[in-house]
Amino acid sequence: MKKHLQLLNYALVFVLVIAGCRKNNHNDIITDTTGGKEFFISAASAGSYTKLELSAFATVKGFAIYLPVIQYDVDFYKITYYTTYNGNKIQASGLLAIPKNMTTTPALLGAQHGTIFSDADAPSNFPTAFTGFELFASAGFITAIPDFIGFGVSKDIVHPYYDMQSSGSAVVDMLKASKYFLKTQNRAVSNKIFLVGYSEGGYVTMAAQKAIETSGDNNLLLTAAAEGAGGYDVTGMLAKVATVPTYPDPSFFAAFILSYNTTYGFNRPLTDYFNQPYAGEIPQLLDGSKNSTQINSQLTTTLSMLFNPTFYSNLSNPTGETAFKAKVAANSFPNWYPKSLTRLYHGTADQDVFFETSQSTYTKFIAAGATKLTFIPIPNGTHATSIGPMMLDVLPWFKSL
Repeated sequence: MKKHLQLLNYALVFVLVIAGCRKNNHNDIITDTTGGKEFFISAASAGSYTKLELSAFATVKGFAIYLPVIQYDVDFYKITYYTTYNGNKIQASGLLAIPKNMTTTPALLGAQHGTIFSDADAPSNFPTAFTGFELFASAGFITAIPDFIGFGVSKDIVHPYYDMQSSGSAVVDMLKASKYFLKTQNRAVSNKIFLVGYSEGGYVTMAAQKAIETSGDNNLLLTAAAEGAGGYDVTGMLAKVATVPTYPDPSFFAAFILSYNTTYGFNRPLTDYFNQPYAGEIPQLLDGSKNSTQINSQLTTTLSMLFNPTFYSNLSNPTGETAFKAKVAANSFPNWYPKSLTRLYHGTADQDVFFETSQSTYTKFIAAGATKLTFIPIPNGTHATSIGPMMLDVLPWFKSL
């Protein structure tokens, strides 16, 4: 489906995608009654790597800053599991990394990657794909890295980008499936659970935190969460977009609008949102064969040229695009604040996910009653440069807990 979007009328694509994800699912939302067994489907070895091999991976992939934390050899598995998307039971996938030969019992860590566009970049394609979060396992955490819906075994579904419910479910359900698999393999794991993510992964991490804290599920008790540059205030992010003339990564908006148009069944022609020729090219650009650099090169960073002028003006019009903005507001974490120990990180010079979105989220949560929340600005940090300082702070913090 996603692979052939460029060949089909967009309205037809919407019908096929939704019909496909519902086939044989019967609106079957999964509930956990036996320690994760309902979620687990299969686990396939993705190799076993020594800490020296992982150090080489880290160096080649640009993560040499993490070399001091690499301590353990690691076993890797591709996990396939059930999750819920739009009220339907579907299959999803991710990578599970298990440290070897530890003298203490490791905790379980859910690690959420930033925005990807290429199917090849799904974490379960390790070692071809490498997110950097694999190194958390070598630092001593059993690490679950979900592909996210729309990648891996679910790649025929349009990725529900910045959809709070399915984002949280993809993480939580993988954690449950992973716990069950670990039990079947007699692999010890502590009751402590940590969450970490950056960029889209920061948003997804917060969605998973909300899902855990509001579910009342005693099988998952969150110890702490670290969320970086996540654009949690989607409403504020969109409002800021209406005030800036250019944006460095227009691929983000292409994915965001395609996601909302599909996930929420608006089923509008893309010309309602984008100018030509971009409206006609976006389905092909987002077919899973291209990365962000390739997609950005075919779009424009000038927002008045990218967006349909009516849609663009309605972003700052309180009475414009009310249905679209209602979904945006519903995904901006209304009527909730984090109860667990939580740190928010954001670079002050971030032009991709505006620094103000973390500021406004922090302010809202504190006003609502959050007492275990800390906001850590990264001075002069950009979207690309802030992840390193964040993770170097997160690892010792998690270990101290």
